[in-house]
Amino acid sequence: MSLIFMPFLATTSTSGFSRSSSSTKSVLSLFLAVLMTASNFSFAAPAIIPRPPEIAATSYILIDARTGHILVEENADEALPPASLTKIMTAYVATEEILNGNLALTDKVHISEKAWRMEGSKMFVGVDTLVEVEDLLRGIIIQSGNDASVAIAEHIAGSEEAFADMMNQYSEVLGMTESFFMNSSGLDTELYYNTMSARDLATLARATINRHTEFYPLYAEREFTYNNIRQSNRNSLLFRDRNVDGMKTGWTDAAGYCLVASAEREGMRLISVVMGTASEEARAIETQKLLTYGFRYYETHKLYDSNQILTNVPIYSGAQNSVDLGIEDEVYITIPRGQAEAMTATVDVDEIIRAPLSDRQIMGEVRVVLENNILYQGDVVSMQAVEQGGFLKRFVDWITLVFSSMFSG
Repeated sequence: MSLIFMPFLATTSTSGFSRSSSSTKSVLSLFLAVLMTASNFSFAAPAIIPRPPEIAATSYILIDARTGHILVEENADEALPPASLTKIMTAYVATEEILNGNLALTDKVHISEKAWRMEGSKMFVGVDTLVEVEDLLRGIIIQSGNDASVAIAEHIAGSEEAFADMMNQYSEVLGMTESFFMNSSGLDTELYYNTMSARDLATLARATINRHTEFYPLYAEREFTYNNIRQSNRNSLLFRDRNVDGMKTGWTDAAGYCLVASAEREGMRLISVVMGTASEEARAIETQKLLTYGFRYYETHKLYDSNQILTNVPIYSGAQNSVDLGIEDEVYITIPRGQAEAMTATVDVDEIIRAPLSDRQIMGEVRVVLENNILYQGDVVSMQAVEQGGFLKRFVDWITLVFSSMFSG
């Protein structure tokens, strides 16, 4: 049974599909389930989306943070030195340790001479002092402190080298295939430097936003004072774009000027990564181009709520006469702005469904299409269990099916 629906139209495209009242109800229920996500029932004109802007960067990517949909990319899989963007992974590992109960924000961390002597951007912790984990996290994220990064690494893993091994393990778990870490700060040496791709950085940023919701606001803080030294967040977009609330900057001679940024507008969150730009101002400008393009021409659209019922269909030989079919998980997709009403969807399920059925049994699939492009394809499941009926019920349903097959076209 294939049920198709679109604005103002619901049809069935199955041979022998009975046009009983139950069948009509199934089609209409499915029709309404999809249309309820649109703001109105008018036909939308085909989306005209201009080419993405030219971006003056070695590598870049723009994704929808909720769906993971890629809007723009160029050289996104090239492994490049990430400079202080490394610290997003350093903070990620530390936060995972907190969530796993191995670390607390109030824990005191001893500052080694190695951490104290770190060059480049610093939090200015004192040697042989004790600093709380929460302050170190702010030093890493807001001040981009190389000293703070080494201190937290040594505290968690015993040495920076052992912590780098942890970073690589987390990278593998997250599917970051073009990343490799040798230190926690992102500083380059004559012998080595860390590597990350723009796609991997977008993956890491998305995991940070989605998994570490409680800690993500640290990336939006504009300044942090430690040891009576006040330092501003190096992400200049926090000061010029009210939609931007993270994440991290980076710079070395090998990496150039890099920026991972995230912004939220009208229910849509975007993540952009630019690597290898020419200056601090350039990384901000190129990032702003990407974010503006994404928000102007795309939107995050909610297709289904979790446990949403799509339709009710007849069931034979069961203790009840019908079963609800629906979507188990919440579904979001990324679409061209204003095109929600132009989507069509098809649900394919067996023409004849017999009991018994278990709860959440896969019954078929739903496909949502826009301009011949499949936007979503997922399982349709039974929303309740249906036990097999008694002998008389099974016999009556058998007779019904026999006569239905005799008189169907």
